[in-house]
Amino acid sequence: MEGNVYGAAKAGGAFDLINFLQQPHTIARIVSWIFSIIVFGCITSEGYINPFQSSKLQCIFNQNVDACNYGVGIGVIAFLICMIFFALDVYFPQISNVIQRKHIVVADLGFSVLWTFLWFVGFCFLTNQWVSTIPVPVIGADTARAVIAFSFFSIFSWGLLACFAFKRYRMGAGDFSEKYVDPTHDYPSYPNDAENYQQPPFSNTAQPDSEQYKPPTY
Repeated sequence: MEGNVYGAAKAGGAFDLINFLQQPHTIARIVSWIFSIIVFGCITSEGYINPFQSSKLQCIFNQNVDACNYGVGIGVIAFLICMIFFALDVYFPQISNVIQRKHIVVADLGFSVLWTFLWFVGFCFLTNQWVSTIPVPVIGADTARAVIAFSFFSIFSWGLLACFAFKRYRMGAGDFSEKYVDPTHDYPSYPNDAENYQQPPFSNTAQPDSEQYKPPTY
């Protein structure tokens, strides 16, 4: 594979860790990974409290367990997606199959767009539930604000991942359409028998036996 196909050079080159970590989509993926840890880590550690005169744990977001479950759910799945695609980014330059590269980039684009939308929904949902929380709990208030803030930041980090994936897709599609040449054009066409036929260098025109053989005369 020659050139730059789907954001990576041809397969077989040496892996450069420093260059890999400095790539924009790698930085955005690491940042998104950290944000997801903060969101679900805060909710699981301090997102549930014991209200007065009750021993049952309640979600700090308006005592709505669905709000906490939503935040933990998208946070954990985002964490796993970042891990999977980070491993694929490391392995990506070694993939020589153009179709496999395309599938990875398309999957990256799809998940990034979807999780950008889910983080936006989560930010709106958690913010609404926190505003509706009465009374505001003293313990866990900073945790709730941190969850809302990093949910908001995750919208932009995953949006950047979607932009980078779309850019890689456009790069791959352009290189493939412009540089691909039908291999059948590399072979010459068969000669036309009617036009290129030539007589053999030696003619074996048969002559009658009466002309070829003459008896000796005495």
